[in-house]
Amino acid sequence: MSRRFFGTDGVRGLVGEDPITPGMVMRLGYAAGRVLAATQRDALKGEHPAVLIGKDTRISGYMLESALEAGLTAAGVDVRLTGPIPTPGVAYLTRALRLQAGVVISASHNPFEDNGIKFFSAAGTKLPDEVELAIEEAMESPIRTVTAHDLGKVKRIDDAAARYIEFCKSTFPNDLDLRGLRIVVDCAHGAGYHIAPHVFHELGADVIPIGNQPDGFNINHECGATHTAALAAAVRQHGADVGVALDGDGDRLMMADARGQIMDGDRLLYVIARHRQATGETLGGVAGTLMTNLGAELAIRALGCGFERAKVGDRYVLELLQKKGWQVGGEGSGHILCLDKHSTGDGIIAALQVLAALKRSGLALADYARDCPVYPQTLINVRVVKGFKTDGHAGVAEAVQDVEAELGKSGRVLLRPSGTEPLIRVMVEGQDDAQVRRCAETIAAEVRAAAEAL
Repeated sequence: MSRRFFGTDGVRGLVGEDPITPGMVMRLGYAAGRVLAATQRDALKGEHPAVLIGKDTRISGYMLESALEAGLTAAGVDVRLTGPIPTPGVAYLTRALRLQAGVVISASHNPFEDNGIKFFSAAGTKLPDEVELAIEEAMESPIRTVTAHDLGKVKRIDDAAARYIEFCKSTFPNDLDLRGLRIVVDCAHGAGYHIAPHVFHELGADVIPIGNQPDGFNINHECGATHTAALAAAVRQHGADVGVALDGDGDRLMMADARGQIMDGDRLLYVIARHRQATGETLGGVAGTLMTNLGAELAIRALGCGFERAKVGDRYVLELLQKKGWQVGGEGSGHILCLDKHSTGDGIIAALQVLAALKRSGLALADYARDCPVYPQTLINVRVVKGFKTDGHAGVAEAVQDVEAELGKSGRVLLRPSGTEPLIRVMVEGQDDAQVRRCAETIAAEVRAAAEAL
């Protein structure tokens, strides 16, 4: 069965258009409740399944929360509400409270006009593909409310934020604190606005919060991990030692050094890996993606540990980590996973791992990351006819081969189709910016010519 609603990170879209409408979300909640009730029946021994619902700060969250609640309770599922809380907080609480699933109402780094629904399993991980497909299949059936006696009940968890704050703090080394550090924390007017500043403050830091005044409409607007100019400016203005920026649902991280220079997920991944090697942990290897900067890969390999690339998306990074038995992986976009700390990517927890490295070493962030260069990268999107593939086009293959020979081990080429548009993405990276641009344009011209010849 092909997917109609679920993408690589749940169900997402523009509010008011299918599938992000009250009716569709209620059907989604009911279908998820039916599937959970069926798969958990033996383990629950007659008790109702229970599901946690968290959300970010979008105005549409109220509407979608009510729709989900109606669908789930109609299927006989109990509901626990947290209010605004980061996505990884839902993953943690679902596991800690021994619930059957967690649901997040969020469109992550997207603007407030969008929203989405994503699910976590009882173990705090993304739902397996077969469960998502079962939920989609159940959405084809009409809603048949259970009897009044079997309806689910709803309860609010008043201390959800406090529980998650304590969990985040528990991932920081007991023998360290953040005293002496001035940290700017940009919460993106999102789900971490009342959580992230407290975590760093309670560990001893002098915290300057920004992006912590959500109004339902300003989530991710010119702030947070996807708009880091605000973080850089605030670090310089306040003379901070470091800056931390989350996205709207708190699972992405960008950081800034004392000069306001931004460190993306690739360089932060290197910092975490270097610290673990320095403290004698058995790292094994680090997982990146097809888009991980070559400079980061070479720097991580120079530490003496392995490195492998997954497809783009934190779901695929997690799959690779589990397959290899490794703990640390991530993406340049700021999704960083430390599986010995949490079951999913967590911006706050990743930041704490970086800060632990700085405190233990006594180095500034810029100095700690100095041996991880960012190689120049050029990305060109070539519009093609739908279904076009580069395989079988001699001119494209020859151009790629020539560029790879020219760059040698100090560069790489990646051609991949867009998952949402009829585009071929041509990416070239290497040590020389002008050379990289020229090589990318050469390959893009061959791709364009092959597409036009059809």
